[in-house]
Amino acid sequence: MGMWGKRDDMVVHGREPFNAEPPGAALARAAVTPTDMFYSRNHGPVPRLDPADWRLVVDGLVARPLTLSLDHLRSRFDATEATVTLQCAGNRRADLTVVRPVPGETPWGPGGLSTARFRGARLADVLAHAGIAPEAAHVAFQAPDVSPSAAPPQPYEVSVPRDRALAPDVLLAWAMNGAPLPAVHGAPLRVVVPGWIGARSVKWLTHVTARITPSDGYFQATAYRLPPTGDDPEGVALGPLPLNCAVLTPSDGAVLPRGPVEVTGYALAGEGRTVARVEVSTDGGRAWSRAALDAPAGPGAWQRWRTTLDLPPGDASVLARAWDSTGAGMPESPAQMWNPKGYANHAWPRVRLRVR
Repeated sequence: MGMWGKRDDMVVHGREPFNAEPPGAALARAAVTPTDMFYSRNHGPVPRLDPADWRLVVDGLVARPLTLSLDHLRSRFDATEATVTLQCAGNRRADLTVVRPVPGETPWGPGGLSTARFRGARLADVLAHAGIAPEAAHVAFQAPDVSPSAAPPQPYEVSVPRDRALAPDVLLAWAMNGAPLPAVHGAPLRVVVPGWIGARSVKWLTHVTARITPSDGYFQATAYRLPPTGDDPEGVALGPLPLNCAVLTPSDGAVLPRGPVEVTGYALAGEGRTVARVEVSTDGGRAWSRAALDAPAGPGAWQRWRTTLDLPPGDASVLARAWDSTGAGMPESPAQMWNPKGYANHAWPRVRLRVR
């Protein structure tokens, strides 16, 4: 086993803070990602919190502020389970670095996402018990991890709009894949916000605060935003995920024997949508064939796809693209998606192969 109980073949982008993704072939094997290869995105050292001493404070614009232990959450609120895919905002950033460098940012491949079965209480039930005020338009989440990249250094905090916080699929999760949350994944409690960037699914949760305005913490007001432009001096705060698709096997640069080749990957539509179709091309996008597409395991889960191609000897290039249930597609080129932070790449994926 590697660091934090992860597989030895994880692609480790950093040891402190620990950032790692599973190799594509491993990720492709199961609809639910085993915990030992679930991707890990951290901004600072992993906090070590004692579940017996830990408390969740619910405050701000509420009628009845709460201080809850883990036992309180389990005994006072109905538990529910959901299969959810979490995705880093920098997933597939490596494709953007081919267009232009993205200095100072982790070069995530297509494994900056994973799918797990989470168990916990609905955030909406906890906020109802606290009596969230009508004027509260946002709900902020705070954790004790401090990142050296934040200016000034500060505990991690972000928020989501009230309507998203009160949706029945947003969880305060204490279990993952049938076991207590591991420390590296947010023990003893984390938020799970399906269909939004992973940065909003806060780990090591200690505070839930109802407020009028969005969080003004570094990781919402400065980070996780598309950069400002002349027409948009504040930039765009990243939230709901765009439609995305990736090829997991074979890997880019693979050398294969001639004959039928199984190509596999995933597609993820984001909040409130499903993937309707995935297509694959081997001639640069002139002709496309439809891939077999699995149904999602839940409203917030990815959909795996597969197809078999008969590739002739020589160099080959495989493109993929997807459409979601609203009819939205994906941009063709990573050059269209490039930005200085390398966020939100959802251009057509491409793998280059050598067939012998």
